[in-house]
Amino acid sequence: MDANRRHLLCGIGGLAVGGAVAGLVAPALAAPQAAGGGARFAQAGGDFGWQPHKLNADECAPVAYEGYWHKGYACGYGTFYGIIGMMGEKFGAPYNQFPFTMLEANKGGISDWGTICGALYGAAAAFALFWGRKERTPMVNELFRWYETTALPIYNPGDKATGFKGDLPSNVSGSVLCHISVSKWCYEHKIEATSKQRSERCGRLTADVCRKAIEIMNAKIEQGKDYKGSFPIQKSVAGCGECHMTKGNEANWGKGVMDCTPCHSGGKAVADKFKDHP
Repeated sequence: MDANRRHLLCGIGGLAVGGAVAGLVAPALAAPQAAGGGARFAQAGGDFGWQPHKLNADECAPVAYEGYWHKGYACGYGTFYGIIGMMGEKFGAPYNQFPFTMLEANKGGISDWGTICGALYGAAAAFALFWGRKERTPMVNELFRWYETTALPIYNPGDKATGFKGDLPSNVSGSVLCHISVSKWCYEHKIEATSKQRSERCGRLTADVCRKAIEIMNAKIEQGKDYKGSFPIQKSVAGCGECHMTKGNEANWGKGVMDCTPCHSGGKAVADKFKDHP
């Protein structure tokens, strides 16, 4: 552990201990304040207070790929480090003081639950260090719709490949969910989910997501509040949303903007497999 990280962790530990002692001595006085004496929910630099910097997407993509394999921390860690970690390497504090390992929780769609692709969450979390919801949403929409509609992986590390060397097939997932993205790729190409090829696929996809996220971030820095993105809303979302995601509609039961078809197409892959299953 380097000196800067040790000092940071010790400082956090000191704040935690100090807060605990204050709670024992005078809980009524300590309650309205956050650790360190600030107002509750206040943070250094204010909400979304970090300053974004442009990055070279081609330089950061291989770092995201390397981060995927680093100690098995995987996709969320790789993408986030490819953005924020690279800012830390180039610009120092505060970017180099982030506890990057917290992003490891996104492995396998959050602790192998197969929910949101961890690479996408890593990018969205990086955006959220700089921009609030209103400005960030078009960026997330652009990245997620690109992911749904693009044949991935694209990135190929060549001789530097860690899990599997050589070309890998790509496909369009149609979904931002890890479970569907991985399962569809494995099914279409007859590759097992526990194979080195599948792990390599996700490592390369991590680099792809990082690259695209940086392109979006750079455009946002240039365009500011004028940034809107270019990927249109999916046809299924526009159509289904008329009834199921419209305020005041009697069938307004749905929430979300991901492509509806992977889960609601009625196809064989999503038919009821629990009823009368052998």
